[in-house]
Amino acid sequence: MLKPLGDRVLVEIIEEAEQKTAGGLYVPDSAKEKSQRGKVVAVGTGKTLDNGTKVAMEVKEGDTVYFAKYGGTEVSLEGKNYSLLSERDLLAIVE
Repeated sequence: MLKPLGDRVLVEIIEEAEQKTAGGLYVPDSAKEKSQRGKVVAVGTGKTLDNGTKVAMEVKEGDTVYFAKYGGTEVSLEGKNYSLLSERDLLAIVE
C-alpha cells in the first residue's frame, strides 16, 4: 500500500453504479464523468507550516469524502483505482 507524504491523502475511488437513460439505454464508460467520491485509505502526517509546526489532518482513514474533479493524481494498484490528493483538494466529508 502507498503511504502519502505531508498533507496528502490516498482515496479509493468509489465507482458510480451503471447509469441508464430515461429511454433505457446504458451510458458507456467512455461517456461517464469521473467519480468525485471515495474512501480515505491512508493519510500523510499533515502540513508543515513555515515555522516548523505540524497541522493535523482533518480526515482519517475510513472517511468517505468528495474531492475536486480535476485534483490529484490517479493511481491503479492491485486492480483498484485510487486518487492521491492534497488535503486542500478535498471538498467534504460524508457523515
